[in-house]
Amino acid sequence: MKKSVEKSESIFRRVVKSVSTYIPQVEKPKKKLTLTEKFVWCGIALFIYLIMGQVPLYGVTDDPAFDFLAFARVIFAAQQGTLLELGIGPIVTAGLLMQLLKGSQIINLNFKNPDDRALFTSATKLVTIIVIVAEGVLYGASVYGGLVAQPEFVAIVIAQLIGASLIVMLLDELVQKGWGLGSGLSLFIMAGVAQGIWWAVISPIPAPDGGSVGVIPFMVESAMNGNLEDALFRSGQLPSIFSLIITALVIASIVYVQGIHIDIPIISTKYRGFKAVYPIKLLYTSVIPVILASALSANAIFMGQMLWANYNPQNSNPAFNLVAQYNPEDPQSPIGGILYYMTPPRSLEATVQDPVRAVVYIIFLTTIVTVFAKLWVELGGLSPKAAAKNLLDADVQVPGFRRSEGSVETLLNRYIPSVTIIGGVVIGLLAATSDVLNVFGTGIGVLLMVDIMVNYHNLLVKEQVEIHMPKLAALLGRK
Repeated sequence: MKKSVEKSESIFRRVVKSVSTYIPQVEKPKKKLTLTEKFVWCGIALFIYLIMGQVPLYGVTDDPAFDFLAFARVIFAAQQGTLLELGIGPIVTAGLLMQLLKGSQIINLNFKNPDDRALFTSATKLVTIIVIVAEGVLYGASVYGGLVAQPEFVAIVIAQLIGASLIVMLLDELVQKGWGLGSGLSLFIMAGVAQGIWWAVISPIPAPDGGSVGVIPFMVESAMNGNLEDALFRSGQLPSIFSLIITALVIASIVYVQGIHIDIPIISTKYRGFKAVYPIKLLYTSVIPVILASALSANAIFMGQMLWANYNPQNSNPAFNLVAQYNPEDPQSPIGGILYYMTPPRSLEATVQDPVRAVVYIIFLTTIVTVFAKLWVELGGLSPKAAAKNLLDADVQVPGFRRSEGSVETLLNRYIPSVTIIGGVVIGLLAATSDVLNVFGTGIGVLLMVDIMVNYHNLLVKEQVEIHMPKLAALLGRK
């Protein structure tokens, strides 16, 4: 059995190393860039990405009847009908897949070894390209196959989807390789959510209620007409003063929760007198469980929508109606069945009309987010055992505890399981309640944006330390 595993690993290494030589690469900068230069490159990557989101797919004559990625537009920073139809979806999918393979030790690599780290990066890129081609072909043929001017244009649409996704992959690599700051994917998500929030605040486009879509223009128009109270609440999920206040409160709540953590003191075994803390954050698993839970529920809704369209388009099947019912004139969201309670009302008005739906949705999403948080700790390499190993590998130890994995793991077991459950419940409640109250940018979008902004803040602090205190930065880097 052991020989079989070793043989499989050997084949895996050979295949990845041989194929990676043909994969396009972004070279690292030959010298360390200044913070200003990194900002410039981030701006260039973001500008290209935003422009791609405004370029329509060539050869497509009509929009699809359904938006099959509506559930994931925020997560994938995607724009329907444009070159960013798939957004960062293939890259996120491939990254999660590789993390699961790594966390479950199906791929057994030593990340202290630079060669193994490089191998994992190459394997991730190879899997990303495979996912890009698969999703481009399937999505292009199935969704846009009947919406092109000529049959041969289907191949052109598929080529556009694949080519655009490859460009997005290289833009992300450009930022990660040291030309920019952080991750390109995080940058694109943050920009997309911020754009949605900003648009909800200032958009001058006419809305169905006769005013502007943006809450500020609508407030001005209402005040000029002597009806400022009209801007407090609006029907049809339109931005209002109430939703603006709720959005601000949700952002403040997420920032506050992000700062809650338990500090475990650690000391270096290599540098005498060096002391620090190992923080266990309340949001220990970050926003990954929300992403996984949203993807699961959205895929269930997508499958229900497809089955309804093919087998129950008039809601005439009593058995299927228990699963889902849709409005034949506007089949984007379920109007009945189990799937109806798996989607949020997305407005105070709809919540008041059907409070049971809102309560069931909040309980449902919070539950599956908590379950995914627990699973991700085990599969994502965040378990007490993995954390203890990482601490010892970093040449640090906890004062008062023997320098052994078992001893440190016992300590971490006091906190990590409890923090995982509590954090899952908290982040699930924040996401679900935000969706129910229709915050700008959606609940999951705001969670992602704030999490990314906090990470960028920490990254900027680290950059400043490297600039002004290079010796301390070098010590922290070797810790």
